[in-house]
Amino acid sequence: MSQVDIAAVKNYLLALQDDICNQLAAEDGGASFVEDAWERSGGGGGRTRVISNGAVFEQGGVNFSHVFGEQLPASATAQRPELAGRSFQAMGVSLVIHPHNPMVPTSHANVRFFIAEKDGEEPVWWFGGGFDLTPYYGFEEDCVGWHRTAKTACDPFGEDVYARYKHWCDEYFFLKHRNEPRGVGGLFFDDLNAWGFEKTFAFMRSVGDTYVNAYRPIVNKRKNLPFTEAQRDFQLYRRGRYVEFNLVYDRGTLFGLQSGGRTESILMSLPPLVKWRYNWQPEAGSAEATLYSDFLCSRDWLAEP
Repeated sequence: MSQVDIAAVKNYLLALQDDICNQLAAEDGGASFVEDAWERSGGGGGRTRVISNGAVFEQGGVNFSHVFGEQLPASATAQRPELAGRSFQAMGVSLVIHPHNPMVPTSHANVRFFIAEKDGEEPVWWFGGGFDLTPYYGFEEDCVGWHRTAKTACDPFGEDVYARYKHWCDEYFFLKHRNEPRGVGGLFFDDLNAWGFEKTFAFMRSVGDTYVNAYRPIVNKRKNLPFTEAQRDFQLYRRGRYVEFNLVYDRGTLFGLQSGGRTESILMSLPPLVKWRYNWQPEAGSAEATLYSDFLCSRDWLAEP
């Protein structure tokens, strides 16, 4: 197994945060990211960057964090009891972008590294991450392009990598209590170390670098489309699903809160405006109904027509 280089991972993640913020601010054209540097009392800190009330993005956050400590939170050791009694470091870039125009999908991405160490024993480490897309109004070409770009990021690492992590994404970003996926998926991987450090780090970089190349063309294509108040209202309703997933299921949210992370940074993923309605159903044959029937389902987006 190749030597673990924690400094190289951190340097990459800091540069990735810079690049994504610069590209998304350029695409917005009306607002920039404001940085809030913070420190964690238990060890570590981060850079939270938030864009608000832009020409395109109603709110978005791109976070870098590097936290460490002498003991892991319960969320980490529940499934991995061998980590008990080890010190840890966790670092990553995590982002969620909520556009104003309902024709532009919400997007999420995360790449992260974790290492737990104990004197006299081999370190336990892994990479994780991915990206996923949550449209409010479906465009087939956007979803196909998103998944094609995801596959391109995976192809150098094995023929089955895209299919495996696409399937994992479909399973992970699923609201069991609603019996529906959060969006149209993308990639999700976790606990990855089987390739050794260098190859696994290269894969994490490929996923991290690909996110903005997959998302920005969709934003550019859809950001100036007209929309109605009714469509905006549907977007706010569907944002409720995003909130439900992040607060009920998301591993990163649970880990951050249980490890004493900065609450403001952890919950920056929540949208600024959201609606819930009792037992609402879309009108048959509407674009809203089509989102449920044709997009919020497990699909092979790259299948030949």
